[in-house]
Amino acid sequence: MKNSDYNSLFINTFVRSGPPLVRGKGMYLYNASGKKFLDFGTGIAVSALGHSHPLIVNELKKQGSRLLHVSNYYITPSQIELAQLLLKNSFGGRVFLCNSGTEANEGAIKFARKWAKQTSPEKYHILSFSDCFHGRTYGSLSATAQEKFHKGFEPIVPGFHYAPFNDIGETQKILEQYQFAAIIIEPLQGEGGVNQVTTEFLTFLREYADTHRIALIYDEIQCGMGRTGAVWCYQHYGIEPDIMTLAKPVGGGIPLGAVICKDAIAEVITPGDHGTTFGGNPLACALGCVVLKEITKKSFLKQIRDSGAYLGKKLNGLKEKYPFVSSVRGRGLLLGIQLDIDPAPVVNKCKELGLLLIKAEHHTIRFMPPLIVSRKDIDAAADIFEKALLMNK
Repeated sequence: MKNSDYNSLFINTFVRSGPPLVRGKGMYLYNASGKKFLDFGTGIAVSALGHSHPLIVNELKKQGSRLLHVSNYYITPSQIELAQLLLKNSFGGRVFLCNSGTEANEGAIKFARKWAKQTSPEKYHILSFSDCFHGRTYGSLSATAQEKFHKGFEPIVPGFHYAPFNDIGETQKILEQYQFAAIIIEPLQGEGGVNQVTTEFLTFLREYADTHRIALIYDEIQCGMGRTGAVWCYQHYGIEPDIMTLAKPVGGGIPLGAVICKDAIAEVITPGDHGTTFGGNPLACALGCVVLKEITKKSFLKQIRDSGAYLGKKLNGLKEKYPFVSSVRGRGLLLGIQLDIDPAPVVNKCKELGLLLIKAEHHTIRFMPPLIVSRKDIDAAADIFEKALLMNK
């Protein structure tokens, strides 16, 4: 089959081109034609330890020879270990294991609504923020405050409302109009253009939620698991959530998501309220333990902060050099560079030159390399990116 015919096999949900990718090693991916790509997209922030990391490969072999699946009517050692690691390294409570980020957000919305309805049957409204992205299933889609994702799929789930990101005054006005069950926010938005929440805004949300018995949910699906140089992005602010959702890198490349809830919310959920067939399968959890043990090392987190600072310096150097580079945003190894030109041709040219990057909103290109990235890798990526900029300015 010719490369151009591959997409005829699939529903048209992604724009894909070129020969299939067949293997990966460290920072690189290789396609069927033998071309290699420096991976600064990381499967949309999934492969935190890079490709074919020895610890991951070893655990795949070990757990793969033991047990791949049992239903959640039972429990497995890797589930127990993963839950313990998640709780030890966050704010505690209880864990629900699922398969993906959108599933994690669906669970968080359901848990918050059931908890809130103990107060009032009208207390079911959910607030999210401009440029957020929480997933593509209906609850998560409804929480995503971007109309382009809703188009053609209306009506969205009732009870969802949107406020401007980082705008305390407008947010308070909306909060005062309804009985809210939850506020959901990404401490560092990814898809929406790599936008950081301010300390003042997060402090306001925490205080308002406490006063009005509203669950504060942090979506750390893209910005969590070490990506910003702390285990969780919220730890930079010292402001804990009531619920946190995570996925992407958690399973080491195997689908895995999780919801962490404080006890008061977790205790209202009873058997039958929610569930999953594959969530928390033994293989994914075993790999999750490997990833968590690695990224929670102080030396590893320091390396991420140092690499992020170096990458930020390189990108800001391009901003100073080229007037059509308007800003550099983000934290750690989740950085975005905003252009005054269409970023799509730049991303495509980077791919031609051997660098994989991912677009975001507002003419932004995301740099999300594996957390093992070196300065040499960053130098190589910056050189390719600069060449692509010059070819497309």
